[in-house]
Amino acid sequence: MRPTVYIPNFNGERHLPRVLASLRAQTRPADVVLADNGSADASLELVRSEFPEVAVVALGENTGFGPALNRAIEERPGDPLILLNNDVECEPRFVEALLERLDDGTQSVAAVLTQERAPELIDSAGVVADRTLMGFDYLHGEPLAAASGAADPLGPTGGAALYRRDAFTAVGGFDERIFLYYEDLDLALRMAAAGASCRLAPEARALHSYSASLGAGTGAKYGRTGWSRGYMLRRYRVMSRPGLALRALACEGAICAGQILTDRTTQGLKGRLRGWRDAAGLDPRPLDAPLLEISAREALALRRRRRM
Repeated sequence: MRPTVYIPNFNGERHLPRVLASLRAQTRPADVVLADNGSADASLELVRSEFPEVAVVALGENTGFGPALNRAIEERPGDPLILLNNDVECEPRFVEALLERLDDGTQSVAAVLTQERAPELIDSAGVVADRTLMGFDYLHGEPLAAASGAADPLGPTGGAALYRRDAFTAVGGFDERIFLYYEDLDLALRMAAAGASCRLAPEARALHSYSASLGAGTGAKYGRTGWSRGYMLRRYRVMSRPGLALRALACEGAICAGQILTDRTTQGLKGRLRGWRDAAGLDPRPLDAPLLEISAREALALRRRRRM
């Protein structure tokens, strides 16, 4: 079994040497495909000159995270599929540890991303969500040892994931309406509804530079996350359930108010309204997945912890 690693890239020249060098040093070899979203920097020149073993799918424009990966997987099909952010550095056993968790009953495997500023802490060990489909990075802020023996997440984070190709394609891959953020949660929900299972691979570790592309507290990021949040709320009909609708409105209002007061931007609010509008008329998606039973206060606390 020789997996294929897919890396979406947009102007990531400064990150690529680290991630590609770490893949060269793996104990278990893998093919590598770079899905380039029309980079204007020297990303492609760097890859072709310094990493000629890497196949390039040049898309010519910024199509978004999920769409870029869909195209690369279609053009350069592999199995299993390993998805990786361009701003990570994998430990030598990263690929091997992912494959060790891929048994006959498993369709996806979640790796563990660690925090660059505090490598002893977990950045993400997959994705989970509450009943309003607010997504969270599993085990964020916990010590690295917490991943050993932890329960499995709902699905992998898109920045460090393994999927069986047939399971990935059976649900249509990533939703191409989602440009960036929440695409991994949406995929995990659809795969769970189709009966697919996910396992956590505690030994598959990679160091992650959080929000290296758009920045952790920028209007651009808030606009993208806001759109995805509004889209998910409408696509999964969360607001059609009165109790959940009230809770979702309270949480989203608190988040947007915080962005306005702290970061002086309304992009998160505007993004939510655009996402809600763009989901109008689309078929509702079934919701059959293990969700977190937490209060609105706990959900907001988790959001604040992530931001800090």
